Amino acid sequence: MAVLEVKNLQVYYGVIQAIKDISFDVNQGEIIALIGANGAGKTTTLQTITGLIPSKAGTIVYENRDITHVPGYKLVGMGIAHVPEGRRVFSQMTVLQNLKLGAYTRKDKSEMEENLKMIYSRFPRLEERKNQLAGTLSGGEQQMLAMGRALMSHPKLLVLDEPSMGLSPIYVNEIFDIIQKINGDGTTVLLVEQNAKKALSIANRAYVLETGVIVLSGDADKLMNDDSVKKAYLSE
Repeated sequence: MAVLEVKNLQVYYGVIQAIKDISFDVNQGEIIALIGANGAGKTTTLQTITGLIPSKAGTIVYENRDITHVPGYKLVGMGIAHVPEGRRVFSQMTVLQNLKLGAYTRKDKSEMEENLKMIYSRFPRLEERKNQLAGTLSGGEQQMLAMGRALMSHPKLLVLDEPSMGLSPIYVNEIFDIIQKINGDGTTVLLVEQNAKKALSIANRAYVLETGVIVLSGDADKLMNDDSVKKAYLSE
């Protein structure tokens, strides 16, 4: 069953068309990867889905509801959480304050406390540093905080934009292990990632974007062995 359906999406920046009539779907329980070079339109696609950028044409359907023109803040309450590129933690607030902000749509305080325990079990370092200012964390820890903050809303669909950007190889492996565990717990994941090899290694299916157009799609393991994908995105 499709949790998310993107149909004939077109997005412009002024007169420049960034997304050119793309269509794809994300099924419940999947990890779907969008891969492509810088400037391909990956981040724009995510920002349009999550209501940060308006589309010129096309539709975005989430759980059989048209959300094409629903503002981003309302989508959180509907079960979509977006971890943006660059993490965007609130640097002058503590780790705990950042996490609690992620639960602003939750009404049940006891449920929120349970969720906080779950986040700490998933990210033990965040509990160790809960009273520390977010801006003093390492890049990998900030990425964990951004993911933890998104998970505090208890999303059905987690949208991740470049989670490995700027991280050391050790943190990259850790972040991707956590993404798999989050997915294993039942959260559907839409992942944009510059590290195509890592993305394809955990994804069920993937779409390849080039200058705003989907040029390839299929099972992630098949794309991993596709000669054109290897040459463009997987060469060392």
